Amino acid sequence: MDSDGIECVSSIDGMMDVETSLPHHTSSKSHGGGGGGGGPHPGVAPATSVHELLECPVCTNSMYPPIHQCQNGHTLCSTCKTRVHNRCPTCRQELGDIRCLALEKVAESLELPCKYGSLGCPEIFPYYSKLKHESQCSYRPYSCPYAGSECLVVGDIPFLVTHLRDDHKVDMHTGCTFNHRYVKSNPREVENATWMLTVFNCFGHYFCLHFEAFQLGMAPVYMAFLRFMGDENEARSFSYSLEVGANGRKLTWEGTPRSIRDGHRKVRDSHDGLIIQRNMALFFSGGDRKELKLRVTGRIWKEQQGNETGVCMPNLCS
Repeated sequence: MDSDGIECVSSIDGMMDVETSLPHHTSSKSHGGGGGGGGPHPGVAPATSVHELLECPVCTNSMYPPIHQCQNGHTLCSTCKTRVHNRCPTCRQELGDIRCLALEKVAESLELPCKYGSLGCPEIFPYYSKLKHESQCSYRPYSCPYAGSECLVVGDIPFLVTHLRDDHKVDMHTGCTFNHRYVKSNPREVENATWMLTVFNCFGHYFCLHFEAFQLGMAPVYMAFLRFMGDENEARSFSYSLEVGANGRKLTWEGTPRSIRDGHRKVRDSHDGLIIQRNMALFFSGGDRKELKLRVTGRIWKEQQGNETGVCMPNLCS
């Protein structure tokens, strides 16, 4: 994506206007152990040797039914069976369709800790339930929410906040209200999405404000939306509003921030945010309509039980 030709001028909670520049950055670093074994777990009997038997010799992943074997007893997973062209990778014998029912039965008796045990997950699961849990485990690391470079970095929230600040040079603010002015010199060029990302520390949590331009069908549009740096169940505790307008007219959006578990493109393509058609955006910009000058304001608040709403006022939240 191309962010050339756009600047973001921000005024947050009474702060001075600042200009931010967000260069693209791609990284393949990782943090937080997306694939670790979780280490020893209290109360779990050692099953290292059995667990090694259940490791596919080709991909080294744990094997699940159907587990295949050759005539000499060498095993491998069903995915790798097609990859090795039906030849045993150990002895080169033809595999055929022999299943290792004994090993599948042994696996049923195993109970193993979640592989994210080192990140805090205390759960123990039967072998065949472990994989499903790990795909949804709340302790699994998060992917970097930076949208412009398909960044491969993963980690916990404190690590990702530092990563966004230091590696992506993302603008960081403390406060639950915001006032951004987006400026683009040639608003008619939207073939490549133009985007900005700002991170807010509010109510002790972090939120990502996205702003970008893209083609919605044949129509060029601008879109702003908020994502929560945490799980979906926590995100539901908050609400936010966005507003854009000028010349006595305004558009308003109110919703719940999406978790960064949902990828940036998934949120954008679901249209879950404030969408402004280009002609309307230029109308709000005023002047000769040759330059985009769009001011987006908003706030974040916390929903509380009993239909009471906790609103975070400027300079009062941390």
